[in-house]
Amino acid sequence: MTDRHLRILFTSAGRRVELTRCFRRAAESLGMRAQVHACDFVPELSAACMDADTAFAVPRCTDPTYVDHLLGYCAREGIDLLVPTIDTELEALAGAQALFAELGTRVHISDPETVAVVRDKQRTIEVLAAAGVPVPRTAPIEEVRAAPHEWRWPAFVKPVGGSASRGIGVLEGPQDIAATYPEPMLVQELLRGPEYTVNMYLDAEGRMLSAIPHRRLSVRGGEVEKGVTTRDARFTAIAEGVAAALPGARGVLCFQLIDDPQRGPCVFEINARFGGGYPLADHAGGRYAESLLASWAGLPECATQDWREDVTMVRYDAAVFRG
Repeated sequence: MTDRHLRILFTSAGRRVELTRCFRRAAESLGMRAQVHACDFVPELSAACMDADTAFAVPRCTDPTYVDHLLGYCAREGIDLLVPTIDTELEALAGAQALFAELGTRVHISDPETVAVVRDKQRTIEVLAAAGVPVPRTAPIEEVRAAPHEWRWPAFVKPVGGSASRGIGVLEGPQDIAATYPEPMLVQELLRGPEYTVNMYLDAEGRMLSAIPHRRLSVRGGEVEKGVTTRDARFTAIAEGVAAALPGARGVLCFQLIDDPQRGPCVFEINARFGGGYPLADHAGGRYAESLLASWAGLPECATQDWREDVTMVRYDAAVFRG
């Protein structure tokens, strides 16, 4: 245990107030005090930035100066841990881990090779399938356009590098395939059945310490709005397969699957970061944030399979005021 201050920076903080509070509670349980820093493109319009101890503006994460801004801030403020929250910043941060480490800042992120795989949904499917993880049939939209008779319709369409449900849709038939798209697109077989997110924690050696599935009862903007934790041995086995397929994965990841009545559970998405529904896993007793902080402090990682089933989360809109 230690009574030191731990400076944590949450990037692209947006509405992730509950995530930052999970870390505050985790720090307290370890005898630390978390000082929460947050940044966003317009921090005065970010609830998490307004709720943080200190906040600042950064360019968009696609800006080539984004990482330099973060490096400068971490150097000035002595940031101990940086926690990314959106997919589109992961590749740049993964590639700069060594630069942050020179400043004494640990970035919570998997290896660049793993991030590159999960940011490309075609490669994700290929890597998982090669490891024996059940996945839906997937192909570039150009291949489907060339041989539509080989597919069962309707089918699902989504961007190769999409995030937060951007650009997704259902194609009722080949006639719905557009002549052109603004970005590379994939077609997947349309799975039916209940949808789940599985939050998982991998230790510093890549071993899976915990996997906590929750059924997504309601989703808004790509994030779970209502969910309930569920134990299912099939999902735990799939999580082990995902970990084995991504040997460079570390810390917290989450993946989505649909339990199709004919195909069984199939994984269709991986996020190499804290997912929007992580607070449910935290409340159920997974201790992922605490495990990450313990690892930073040189203590044993404590993410656990001793979590509670049938824990329900129902989100609502709250307000943060200033001025």
